[in-house]
Amino acid sequence: MMAIPAALSAKYKDSFAYKTVKDRMPVIVAKVADSVFRAQSTIKESHGEKGSEDLKTIAGCVSKLRNEMMTNKVLIPIEDSRSDTKTWNAYLTEVTTQEGQAPAWFTSPWLYVECYMYRRIQEAVEKCSCLTQYDVFRAEKEMALSGSQEAVHTLVKFLFSLVKEIEGGKESNTRELFDQFMQVCLWGNKCDLSISAGMENAQVSCPLAQVDTLREYVLINDLDLVWNQLQKTGPVRVDIILDNAGFEIITDLCLAEFLLTAKLASSIHFHCKAFSWFVSDVTKDDFDHTLSFLMSSNSMAMDFVCKRWKEHLQNSTWKIHTHDFWTLPFPYCEMEKRSNDLYMELAQSGLLIFKGDLNYRKLVADINWPASTPFVTSLQGFGPGPLVSLRALKADVVTGLREGQADEMQTRDSQWMINGNWAVMSFADKH
Repeated sequence: MMAIPAALSAKYKDSFAYKTVKDRMPVIVAKVADSVFRAQSTIKESHGEKGSEDLKTIAGCVSKLRNEMMTNKVLIPIEDSRSDTKTWNAYLTEVTTQEGQAPAWFTSPWLYVECYMYRRIQEAVEKCSCLTQYDVFRAEKEMALSGSQEAVHTLVKFLFSLVKEIEGGKESNTRELFDQFMQVCLWGNKCDLSISAGMENAQVSCPLAQVDTLREYVLINDLDLVWNQLQKTGPVRVDIILDNAGFEIITDLCLAEFLLTAKLASSIHFHCKAFSWFVSDVTKDDFDHTLSFLMSSNSMAMDFVCKRWKEHLQNSTWKIHTHDFWTLPFPYCEMEKRSNDLYMELAQSGLLIFKGDLNYRKLVADINWPASTPFVTSLQGFGPGPLVSLRALKADVVTGLREGQADEMQTRDSQWMINGNWAVMSFADKH
């Protein structure tokens, strides 16, 4: 990782609204405890007494975690046998050495602390005897998906008609459609259960009908650069670093299908989280559940795309990846050093699409950069390939704005950096 500029390092720990953070974190942990309590009868029926005891283990762990948060205790080592445990604990030692004291809940860099909270929740699951694959956020994610059915149907029906037209030889404006699908994929990110502290958050309308209206809320629109990148070499491998389950992953799948059908991409590689993360982030199980959910719909369009997507997976036109690095606390400028295998895998891509707020924060190292700092500068050397970040703003860090634009936005909407109403589509290619 490149050294944080001196002018920024002093702001590093103060770059986010900690009161909001303090309010939200215990709520998320409390909801985990509540969901575990409500699952008792179902789990006992399916897993017997061992399952019931496992739920008690999870409840006890998250209760302890909540107490540590509320009293601002120091962070403690992870105590399970996951493949990433040594990395987490080595980094805790590293941070303690750098800071001269052990990090604590509300006095340490937020990117690290927030990631640590979700890893501690997973630790509770890892300590179970038979529920080691249990997803404490599954109910919220399933509710978000089922509550988005109307929007899902609208988007899939549009895709179905478009694919039929393109493959039938009907002429279409590929460039205009590319912009439209990218913007739908962008605004699907408004559904984020970690921001709403796990409260119900479904997509009640499809962004397709809103793209033109929403365009003025995109503060940085680098789609011309993304389009030009895809035109350079013909169809290329495209990687999508996923964010949320629910409606958002539907927009990702539809974008992927459009890129293939329009011959802008030769293959799509999806990158999921290794375990349940930030409430609504996509795991491999969420990916599979989404396809199962779509296949259960009584719709010609749904049936068509699901069969098509299953074929993509079977013939490896679509590939699904998981990697521990996505659920570690490190900014992406440290990926090449800490997870070189993942960095080299991404380097095979012709375009990397990073979805959502957390991915953006990790791209720019969660530093309080001046908003006019060039996006490529804030990446601090990260760049296994050309990349674009599609992100609705939900945390107060952003780069790549023109001089004075941040001040203009502050006058227009004092909550513009955190309310999810404004967005960026930022492109960078260091090569």
